[in-house]
Parts: sequence; structure tokens; C-alpha cells
Amino acid sequence: MAGRILQHVFLGLVGLFLAMPLIVVAGVSVNEKKSLTFPPDGLSLAWYGELFTDPGWRGALVASLLLAAFAAALAVIIALPLAYFLWRRIAPWANVFRLLGVAPFILPPVITALGFLSFWATAGIYGQPVTAVISHAIFFVTLPLVTISLGFTTIDRALLEAAATMGADDRTIVRTIILPLIVPYIISGYAFAFVLSLNEYIIAYMTVGFTVETLPIKVFNALRYGYTPTMASASVVFVLLAALVFGLIARFGDIRRLLGAMRSEG
Repeated sequence: MAGRILQHVFLGLVGLFLAMPLIVVAGVSVNEKKSLTFPPDGLSLAWYGELFTDPGWRGALVASLLLAAFAAALAVIIALPLAYFLWRRIAPWANVFRLLGVAPFILPPVITALGFLSFWATAGIYGQPVTAVISHAIFFVTLPLVTISLGFTTIDRALLEAAATMGADDRTIVRTIILPLIVPYIISGYAFAFVLSLNEYIIAYMTVGFTVETLPIKVFNALRYGYTPTMASASVVFVLLAALVFGLIARFGDIRRLLGAMRSEG
């Protein structure tokens, strides 16, 4: 009994320790005065209003949302045919493409960012918004690749054989059987890539940092000119958005399989 109580106390302390940074940031975001102090000196939600009304902060927020939306979509477009190719194992060297798919996410972000910087500068289009979209899509393609690949493993191949026996061609099988079964995994992969792209700083800064100001870049730039609780409110909004997206995945998706806790049957 005492051991169980100690275990709960220990887990509670660990949880509190992990939550302390968010608690401090949330407290700073409602500080009435324009200072990063905790506990807050008075309470005010004005800094959240400034995040959406100030042209600089609002523009950075919109830029981040657009970048994340397009980058996540492109990552899914790349990952879907690649995952299908790997699932069908059309060639014995298919695993080479799997390695290429996960390689960008394995490398340190700063190394990948420097590579993108050199490539886009050589190509002569450094600083264009499309470079950040493509760079983020390549860097985060691992996430939809993994989730969509897990979705393919849940498909019972007997269904495909039965459809082929009934005269369905490959295109019909893909449209009527495969795609409906993997849609939740496609959405999950898109959501994972969207959230991480929304919060990514290094690659965005290296590709469009001097022409497009995303919200993470805006936060770091704001540190040069003085502290403001608006930075904390932006962080809280990002955390809440990520919690909402992952909560929806947990509610409507197979979160245990997505996290690798379950092996596919059959």
C-alpha cells in the first residue's frame, strides 16, 4: 500500500515537473504588465488579443498556418504513393525508398536546414515561400509515411483478392477498398506533419527567414527588441492547437497502432 502511494506521489511530481514550463508560460501570457514575470502581476487577456489584432503578429500567425497546411499536404502527396509502393513490394530494392523517406527526419535539423539553404541559393530561388513549403514537406515526410504505411498493414489482402476475383481492376480496388481504409491514417499523418511544421523554426529561418516571418521566427525576432507577453500567448496558442489536433487523433483514430503499441494482425 505504501509503495503504491509513493509511486503515485513520484508520478505526480514528475508530471508537475514536466508541466512547470507550460504553467510558467501560461502565467506570463496573462500578465497585466508588459513583462515576462511569474507569478503574473495582475491578470489580463490583452496579449492574446494583440496576437490576433496586431498586424505583425497576425501576419506571422497566418504565414505559419499557410506554410504548415501546404507543407503537410505536400508531405502526404509524397508519402502516399511511396507507402503504397513499399506495401506492394513491387521491387526487391523497395526498402531503399523507405530509407530515403525517413532519412530527412533522422538528420539533425540544423544540418538539413543548411543543406536546404545551399540548394535553394544555388537554384536561385532562395527566400521564396515555396522553398519553405518544399523543405518542410521533405523534412516531415517521414510522419505521414509511417502512419500511412501502418494503415496499409491493417488491410486484409483477402479483400483485394476477392475484389480481383469479382473482376475489379487495380484502379477500382484502390478507389473502393484501399483508400477508404487508409483515410484515417492519411489524416493522422497530415495532422502530425501540420503541427510540427507549425512549430518549426530552423528550416523556416534558413529558407525564408529574411522574406517571410512565421510565428516562431517572429517570437525569436521579438526577443531582440524587448520581451512581451505576446510571445508567451503565442506559445500557449500553439500548445493548445497541438493538444487539440492530437486529441482528435486519439479520439477518432487508432492512436495505439499509430504509436506502435499494437502490431497488425494477420
